[in-house]
Amino acid sequence: MNRRNFITATLSAAGLAACGKKPVDANAPLRFGHFPNITHIQGLVAHALSRQGKGWYEERLGVPVEWYVYNAGPSATEAIFAGSLDVTYIGPSPVLNAYAKSKGQEVRVLAGAANGGSALVVRPAANIHTPADFKGKRIATPQLGNTQDVQLRAWLSDNGIKVTATGGEASVLPTQNPDQLALFIKGDIDAVWTVEPWVSRLELEAGGKIFVEDKGTFATILASSTAFVKERPALAKKLVAAHAELTEWIQKNPKEARELIKSELKELTTKAPSEELLDQSLPRVVLTTDVGREGLDAMVVAAQKAGFLKDIPALDALLPQL
Repeated sequence: MNRRNFITATLSAAGLAACGKKPVDANAPLRFGHFPNITHIQGLVAHALSRQGKGWYEERLGVPVEWYVYNAGPSATEAIFAGSLDVTYIGPSPVLNAYAKSKGQEVRVLAGAANGGSALVVRPAANIHTPADFKGKRIATPQLGNTQDVQLRAWLSDNGIKVTATGGEASVLPTQNPDQLALFIKGDIDAVWTVEPWVSRLELEAGGKIFVEDKGTFATILASSTAFVKERPALAKKLVAAHAELTEWIQKNPKEARELIKSELKELTTKAPSEELLDQSLPRVVLTTDVGREGLDAMVVAAQKAGFLKDIPALDALLPQL
């Protein structure tokens, strides 16, 4: 091949590489995330069934499922940005932050999953009786920018308490859920805004008292990368249907679901939750498949009060039509 023909062939190959992306393998595994929280009931149940060889999603989608477990939402959205996660159960705030950060390009919301199940819990010895008493206090959340972190910061702002990323009139300390209990017992933190089962553990094991209980906000939604929706639209549609079917099955089979939740939490945390813990935490979580635009708009407002989401695109593209 002479030099001229070589250059022509090279440029043609480069053009094909740039314009023609390799098709996604239809049988590629679905990379699925969730957290070890009771607000992620569908994830816990489905993961437990996968361990038993009775995969709920595997049977309905016809592809293998690879499960990934995260402490909080920002870690999961980082995995979506990295192209290593397709879909996840997650709180709304990290999704909105990822949507804003990527200028509306990288993440999509497929369905609702659960409401409620989160609360602000105070340590009795901290002498917190009114919102003003949070001044000078140390308050933990699961991770900077996660849903409970945003809720806490917005709530403090609404009650006239100024906080910043690193200080202010109260200290907000991003702390992984498993570490919150020990710090709470030791008195190193005065309060925690977190989700079930950690809310109930703080009550039952450390004498914590609920100061604010959030019963209505989205605790968990089903979100995916935009690439997943675009490249595997038929699978995305099947996934939403399978998620709705799973949600209904859990609602109709609470005893079986409870045992699966218990076994999966034991796998993930090395300790099975007590019956008392399940009795207290499960009723606080309301399963749903709905995800209303109004609720997402309210979360945007909360995030802006908290100092996040200074600029976010219109949410129209966030909710795709499958």
